[in-house]
Amino acid sequence: MKKMTGFAALLCLNSFIVQPAFAQAEETAMVPLPSQDDFSKGEDGWSFGLGLTVEYETAYEGSDEFEFEPQPAGAVQWRSGDNIFYFAGEALGWRGLRAEHWLLEAAIGFDEGREENDSEDGYLDGLGDQDEGAELVLQARRALDADWRYWLVSRVVASDEGNLALFGIGRRFGDQVDGTGSEVNLVATFHDSEYATKGFGIDAGQAAASGLPQTSMSGGLRSIGVDFNYRQYINENWQLYGEALFEYYSSDVRDSPIARSNYEAEVGIGFIYIF
Repeated sequence: MKKMTGFAALLCLNSFIVQPAFAQAEETAMVPLPSQDDFSKGEDGWSFGLGLTVEYETAYEGSDEFEFEPQPAGAVQWRSGDNIFYFAGEALGWRGLRAEHWLLEAAIGFDEGREENDSEDGYLDGLGDQDEGAELVLQARRALDADWRYWLVSRVVASDEGNLALFGIGRRFGDQVDGTGSEVNLVATFHDSEYATKGFGIDAGQAAASGLPQTSMSGGLRSIGVDFNYRQYINENWQLYGEALFEYYSSDVRDSPIARSNYEAEVGIGFIYIF
């Protein structure tokens, strides 16, 4: 979740890439959304994609430090009609299309947590390390037209350290049905007090160790954000993809001593080889 210059560069990618003739109509994604990994090319059975992405991102939630980070990309998938089961890194899940207008998803993933050394400038010193934890992610998209040009989206992230909810609206660009093209989503994110405290609260022990004031957090609006996704075939097996995200924090989050910036941002670009 990066600089607006990077976001603008991603928007311009489509101008420099020639549309390949081999992106055939019969290679139909379950839904034509660039944000969804679908390596099936319209066929049931196993599919596999492997690649690498490089992200330029905020070092931790609320940070004003940025860093480059390489990440593996891709997934192992099994498709049966309008259902895809997948394993992608630290996430195991299912995605299904229902009544042509509903895209539902359920996954179990992991939150990496936060470490004191995530801040090279020492702003997290004394706050301790947070453990990695499991999360249940439930998501639904409701298309507002037949070709998934517009949709409503909702997502709930539940864990033993609090809950997060997201609601928004999306727009797809391009006429491809193979999952390439670009899309943008405008969203509002809410968190409960436990989730807010995990990211931005400071208890008495942390305050004593860090010198920062003790801070309690309440639930409510976390942020307003926008994200952009792009995906394009380079040839029959290689995909280029990119994403950019900007999240502007609510006043409650901005008031936390941990939030040294009013926003969180991320831009990434990568390649995936589909076997």
